[in-house]
Amino acid sequence: MRRAAALLLVLVAAGCGSSATKTTAQPKIEDVKNALVARLKQQALTFRWVVCVRNGRHYRGMAIVRCNVNFGMDPHVEAYCSVLDHGRLVTNHENKAITCSHDNAGSTVPIVTGS
Repeated sequence: MRRAAALLLVLVAAGCGSSATKTTAQPKIEDVKNALVARLKQQALTFRWVVCVRNGRHYRGMAIVRCNVNFGMDPHVEAYCSVLDHGRLVTNHENKAITCSHDNAGSTVPIVTGS
């Protein structure tokens, strides 16, 4: 009985079993990218490249990953801000509540000087 009570206390302290605390694992950027590439191919869209980066924002406790997609026209780069909701890709194109305004994530460029 004491062990069960101690285990319950540890689980509550860690946030397990509590519906009030939502903790979502950070998605791997590569998983988001792969899901988006699969979606673009499924929609028969032609693109040249996809580059993804975390932007530090969250939607309903889930980390948002911004992917820039080069559709190759002029060039035309479109931003897709995405979350993996229980393994399902949801982007700002389907859900406008996922913010995808300008951010500086991934914009740091190293400056190399010659000696």
